[in-house]
Amino acid sequence: MQFETSVNPMKDQIWVVGGYGQVGQMICTQLGKLFPGKVWAAGTRMNRAEEFSRSTGGAVLPLQLDVTKPVEPSMLRSVKLVIMCVDQSDTRFVEACAQAGTDYIDISAKYDFLAQVEQLHTKMQRSQSTAILSVGLSPGVTNLLVREATMHMDQVEEADITVMLGLGEKHGKAAVEWTVDQMNATYQVMQKGKPAEVQSFGDGKRIDFGAKLGQRKAYRFNFSDQHVVARTLRIPTVSTRLCLDSRWITRSMAISKRAGLFSLLRIPSIRNGTVKAFGLIPGGEPMYAVKVDAVGWENGEQIRVEQLLVGAKEADATAAVAAAVAERVYKTELPHGVFHIEQCLSLQDIQDALHTPLKVTTKIT
Repeated sequence: MQFETSVNPMKDQIWVVGGYGQVGQMICTQLGKLFPGKVWAAGTRMNRAEEFSRSTGGAVLPLQLDVTKPVEPSMLRSVKLVIMCVDQSDTRFVEACAQAGTDYIDISAKYDFLAQVEQLHTKMQRSQSTAILSVGLSPGVTNLLVREATMHMDQVEEADITVMLGLGEKHGKAAVEWTVDQMNATYQVMQKGKPAEVQSFGDGKRIDFGAKLGQRKAYRFNFSDQHVVARTLRIPTVSTRLCLDSRWITRSMAISKRAGLFSLLRIPSIRNGTVKAFGLIPGGEPMYAVKVDAVGWENGEQIRVEQLLVGAKEADATAAVAAAVAERVYKTELPHGVFHIEQCLSLQDIQDALHTPLKVTTKIT
């Protein structure tokens, strides 16, 4: 695939913040092969960054950086692109990127933070830089699958997104903490164009994951994709649900929720114990599956589009998608401003850039 290059030779560095973490390392490694000597693994712990840099034979360089402290835009003078793999509580660092004309990609999943970044759209436009949010599996590929489903319709009524995570995969601590913190969440979704309040692990629904995985009961979960695509793709009703590859653990979590046990997660010792317990659950596969069920109208007839994606490791998929988006942003001129992935890229754009394309099956009835 031919790209027109847009790299300013004075501005050619890629900083991966959290670059020595689980997903960050994979992003750095993939980009380090494409752009050796241009990729920096950044984070607060210089010893970890240096250790990782050595393991890459110097293809990835180490950088000490604390994004919770003020960063002068002048520090970013040589930086073409920042890929953010850690959660932030405010947008100061993103604003520094905007002022420096540095492109920005965020793989985090906290919708309230992403909504704050959206407010920097005009600043990014002014400095002729691009921020792409919702980059990864969920949010990310899920957004693109919904976009893909809507392409088959004149009018979209509803989109249900379901994510299955395998317990055999060891996730990074931050990802586990985020999941545990969302288990007792009350949040708003769009239902028939109006906001409605729902709860995590409520409102179970049977989802068909195809012949191999079969039917699974999945429960509402506060992933950011449902909030985003309702608006960006103008869909009146959107939900995201979660299940684990173990039916009995999914079921026991739903029972715990109904019994009010998740409210105990407000107690720090119980929350921390739950985070540890997630790492000790035996069995399960290192796998993930994503299912999108969309309903709408085409030529006056009701149509249903089902998209199914099954893969080996969720962290690998997130890293591969982030690296594919990064390569695109680094090599080509995308629209300036702040966008979610589905607003400026298609599933095919990502597939074209992946070394191993995602195995997506589509069924239209």
